[in-house]
Amino acid sequence: MGFSLYLLTLHLLLSRCTANWCYQNQNACDEPCRDPNHWATQFPKCGGLRQSPINIVTSKVHIDIALSPFNFIGHTDTINMTVENKGHSAHFALPPSVRFIGGALPGHYRAAQFHLHWGGNGRPGSEHTIDGERFPMEMHIVHIKEPYSSLAEAEHDTAGIALLAFLFEETADDHPHLDTVIDALGRVQNNGSITVIPNFRLSDIIPAAKDLQGYYRYVGSMTTPGCEQAVAWTVFHRKLAISSRQLDAIVKQCRFWTGQPMTDIFRPTQPLDGRIVYSSKSGTAQTTATHFWCLFLSFVTVTLGLAH
Repeated sequence: MGFSLYLLTLHLLLSRCTANWCYQNQNACDEPCRDPNHWATQFPKCGGLRQSPINIVTSKVHIDIALSPFNFIGHTDTINMTVENKGHSAHFALPPSVRFIGGALPGHYRAAQFHLHWGGNGRPGSEHTIDGERFPMEMHIVHIKEPYSSLAEAEHDTAGIALLAFLFEETADDHPHLDTVIDALGRVQNNGSITVIPNFRLSDIIPAAKDLQGYYRYVGSMTTPGCEQAVAWTVFHRKLAISSRQLDAIVKQCRFWTGQPMTDIFRPTQPLDGRIVYSSKSGTAQTTATHFWCLFLSFVTVTLGLAH
């Protein structure tokens, strides 16, 4: 009887491992779980032509003056935010009072949750890359277009889901408000565990809309199965700060559904397949101005050097 129970348990574990999707670095089962290269075998949309994330080649983006500023609503509100380990990442639930309009997107979009993508052991972990560069971490705020009540409803609209993406860059100083997030991750170490962050404000993590007028825009998908191709992606030019200490702390907090440390939780970049990446004029103008001054200073330096 004991041996039969053992075989049944082993069968269930193997079935769970092979049926679940995973990230590239997970190898907890005798038979590998479905890593990103094999997601499409179980989730056909993951093999579509509008998949995310992508590598943004800045020399090939198209300026679109219609990409207007955002208007964030509820970002300064104080909320009690639920955090849950979903087995693949941790989700930070946001109330429907957090929303936005603008950004050249139709109608109102209400927030559902945000989550983070990171690497491990000093490796970068952003999903999107810029000119081939992967950044230390990336934050996604998931929004659903009104009046849809769920992601399942919204995925039938090509602009039904809006994801706001923020790339992090490593700085000498800590981000002043990230430790609250890191501490919460430490309280949801295992799959299914839940905690609450009291008195949280989204504006403590991300800048005001007036400081985020530069961004990239393209049409794509969710970056986890089922990879629904109904996402209007916004990747902001401005980077958020995170210290090396905070990065080291984040990657040590949670575990996957397999029990392994939750590291390298990002999907590799996907082919553009003919899509165009657009950039707002304001952000491009800033980039162009910076580039001009760099060239100007280089010219002055060379000229002064020749004079001596």
